Amino acid sequence: MAADEVARLLAAPPRLGRSRLVLIDGPSGAGKTFHAARLAQALGERSVSVVHTDDLLDGWDDQFTYWPRLERQVLAPIRLGAPGGYHPYDWHLRRFGTEWVTVWPAEVVIVEGVGSARAQGRAWASLTVFVDAPPAVRRARSVLRDGPAMQPVLREWRRRESIHFAADGTAALADLRIDGGG
Repeated sequence: MAADEVARLLAAPPRLGRSRLVLIDGPSGAGKTFHAARLAQALGERSVSVVHTDDLLDGWDDQFTYWPRLERQVLAPIRLGAPGGYHPYDWHLRRFGTEWVTVWPAEVVIVEGVGSARAQGRAWASLTVFVDAPPAVRRARSVLRDGPAMQPVLREWRRRESIHFAADGTAALADLRIDGGG
């Protein structure tokens, strides 16, 4: 984790109420979750809340339509200084679970996942990050993480995310681009 990324974040004004929102985006298998964890750790004693957009998806076909849930249940309450939260999706049962995950209006709120740094959220973000890795690395990570049986579904997922990134201009508009291939 580069110290200049933390310094840049902390120098930026809070734009989500009193919270600095960090949106970490990039293609599947690029290292977004890993980067979010490293950033949270690098922030040390500061209060940090992390949201994984995979928890907000309503299955494999809900790749990008989770945004209204994220905005209504998490971002809007935090913007007002109140805790947000959600019922995470249970990928085995294929439905939202009953557990409630509270997202506190921390000094830094990190949202990571495909489509998180889209146009709708950039105005509230203090920092947007696009994490990428070579396609072969991302595919190998996908096989390890999701198994060979899931690859046909994930090929379609990757096709849709490529269309989204091209239409949204996510990588070009990000404040930082990170190589997650290392």
